[in-house]
Amino acid sequence: MQAIEYKGNYINGEFIKANSNEWIKTSPADLKDQVFTAYENFEHVDDAVEAAKVAFKAWARLSIDERKAHLLKLKEVYIKHKEKIAECIARETGKPLWESRGEAGALASKIDITLNESIELVKDQLVENAGGGLKGYIRYKPKGVLAIVGPFNFPGHLPNGHMIPALISGNTVVFKPSEMTPATGQLLAEMVNEAGLPQGVFNMVQGQVETSKRLVRHEKVDGVLFTGSYETGLRIKQDIVTHYWKSLALEMGGKNPCIVWKDADLDKAVYETLFGAYASSGQRCSCTSRVILHNDIKDEFLERFHKMAKKIKIGHWSEDVFYGPLISESSMEKYLRFQEIAVREGAERIMRGKHIEMDKQGYYVSPSIYFINETKKDSVFEHEEIFGPAIAVYGVDTFDEAMFLANDTAYGLAASIFTNSKDTYMQAFYEIEAGIINWNRPTCGASSKLPFGGEKKSGNGWPSGHFAVYYCTSPVSAIEDDKSFDSTKIATGISLE
Repeated sequence: MQAIEYKGNYINGEFIKANSNEWIKTSPADLKDQVFTAYENFEHVDDAVEAAKVAFKAWARLSIDERKAHLLKLKEVYIKHKEKIAECIARETGKPLWESRGEAGALASKIDITLNESIELVKDQLVENAGGGLKGYIRYKPKGVLAIVGPFNFPGHLPNGHMIPALISGNTVVFKPSEMTPATGQLLAEMVNEAGLPQGVFNMVQGQVETSKRLVRHEKVDGVLFTGSYETGLRIKQDIVTHYWKSLALEMGGKNPCIVWKDADLDKAVYETLFGAYASSGQRCSCTSRVILHNDIKDEFLERFHKMAKKIKIGHWSEDVFYGPLISESSMEKYLRFQEIAVREGAERIMRGKHIEMDKQGYYVSPSIYFINETKKDSVFEHEEIFGPAIAVYGVDTFDEAMFLANDTAYGLAASIFTNSKDTYMQAFYEIEAGIINWNRPTCGASSKLPFGGEKKSGNGWPSGHFAVYYCTSPVSAIEDDKSFDSTKIATGISLE
């Protein structure tokens, strides 16, 4: 396939080419497919932030309806180019087209949900008697220039999930795509350009680690919205520790448990758990990492799960497959390393993950299953996020054991439980330490109509999804008095004469 044309960084309504620090993005699904050549220019960070700062005042002063009109044009552009966006995502990430099309379609859906539902969360609130018979208001003001640092696994949907709430609430944006998905980042900028958003309202700069650092540290950036790994999120927090005025929304990793209880519908539990573990080659922060089985159904579940896992179709994104490759050679090496770590730590290997040779050379791996006979506090396999198609399986006899294992992690993003008893589910709901707790559904597959976020190392407690408008705004209180001056109610000790 032909390489996608490099157009440059998108600053103040135009593409400007950078000319240093070249890197080539190769498709992980076909190492002969050179998708994109990108460049970075550190000075462009300053230019993009300045453009966003200048554009902010006029954009923030537009009415909600005026900003909605602009974003509805962007929605039309997203719909028009859905297939183009999907193919770009598939080439860059290796995700199969069925999944990439779902992501491309979610871009327009996010606009609908945000404009019709989420923005209602931050509408003006009147307090009839705020004190002394006066009216009070809670009004939500935009923060200013927001930096969005995007991930590779959903390079369109997740940055868009920050961008749309930020823009509709009156902020301007500087977006830095993942260096592993620069073409999708450029394509988002092309969509904005075609929609005709005012100059400087949305800006995009390509780059690697140093570009990200310069962006989040910039004195004129008022907030940072990040989705990615715990390690990178921690570095961002450290980078801006002295910038106490900046808002910071961190959506990070997970080591997510799925509990299958003895009364569960096994047909459903086996399928949904397999999907939750291996979707996107396990490269979702909400993927299932740990499966906790009641011992009464453990053997049957494992037998059926293993049989189904062996039949998963893996391959190139253009084929009818369930999942494609891992994103990079280093990701594949890390995944393969964990296979040996699991065995060395005493796990029982049920299915080994290995590199798969395909017609097209890429970073393809098979799924893996390991049974943990004895959980260990110092286990690397049990506690570190692998970000690949690997699960650790446990057997328990009591609900308390299940809850202990579910919470025995430094992460707290997502969890699920399969049971026919709502009472059991509700007990788990209140005991599990996670921001997302599903009943008879996998850990992954979030709704933009619900909040999204985690506890502990999974984030800083500022949920995304439906609630994203909260971290894009600041609540401001106002006491308003439209009455004439009453000279009889002056303070003691003050004379008007």
